[in-house]
Amino acid sequence: GVPGLTGNGVVVAVIDSGVDPANPGAAGKVVESVDFTATGTGDQFGHGTHLTSVIAGNELGGNYGGVAPGARIVSLKVLKADGSGQTSDVIRALKWVRDNARRLNIRVVNVSLGHPVFESYEDDPLAQAVQKTIDAGLIVVASAGNYGKVTIDGKEVPVYGGISSPGNLPDVITVGALNTKGSVNRYDDVVTTYSSRGPSAIDRVMKPDLVAPGNKVWAALVAGSTVAKTAPAGTTSADGQSTAMSGTSVSAGVVSGVAA
Repeated sequence: GVPGLTGNGVVVAVIDSGVDPANPGAAGKVVESVDFTATGTGDQFGHGTHLTSVIAGNELGGNYGGVAPGARIVSLKVLKADGSGQTSDVIRALKWVRDNARRLNIRVVNVSLGHPVFESYEDDPLAQAVQKTIDAGLIVVASAGNYGKVTIDGKEVPVYGGISSPGNLPDVITVGALNTKGSVNRYDDVVTTYSSRGPSAIDRVMKPDLVAPGNKVWAALVAGSTVAKTAPAGTTSADGQSTAMSGTSVSAGVVSGVAA
C-alpha cells in the first residue's frame, strides 16, 4: 500500500463467488452480501474471499494484506462452488450495484470473471450491462482472461484475441497478469504467458489496458473451499490461512484496490 492512502470510506463491489465473513483476511470488511445463486452468501469456491483479501484484506502478517486496507466490500455472489455461474446473474448483480451505489458509496466494481467473446461488445448483454454501470459513474475493473497460450505437440504457443467479455469493452479497465518474480524491483517483471492478449475478437479493441501483479499472489484461503481442496502442493501456508493464486482475476483485484 501507499502510506496515507488506504481507500478509507470507499466501497468496492466484488462480483464473484461470495465472501466468507469469518475469514481472518476478510473479517469486518463486508458491509453487505447478496446471493444471486441460491446457494447462500458464503464462499464455497474460495475465489471471492481471496480477491477480497487482495483488494482490502486485513494484514495477515509477513506483509500479506490488502492493497486498500481502509476500503470496504460489498459481496455479490454469482459463482457457485465449482466456479461456474450464469451471465444473467452477473447482469442482475451489476443492476444491484447501480441501484445501491449511492446508498453504500460504491465507487469501484471488480469483475474477475468473463465468458468468450461471441459477438461485438455493442450487442453483448454482459458488456452493455458493464457499460451502463460505467455510465452511472462507477469505475469497473475486469480481468483480461487466462487464454494467452495453448499447448500444441507439447509446446506452448501464444494466442492472440483471447480477451474475454466484458474485458473487451473499450471503457472497462481490463487487467492482464504480471509475474513480479517475487521481487520489489520492476526490471525483472514480465507479463505471464497465460495472460490473455489483444486485440479483442470481432471488434479488435486494443486490450488489456494495463498489467498488475497476478502470479502466485498470497491472500486469504477459505478452509474446505474448492480452492483449498484443489490447491497445488506448496501453494498453501502451513497454518492453512493463506494460499498463492495466479491469474488475471488476482491482477484485477490489485487494480481495484489501487482505484479505491
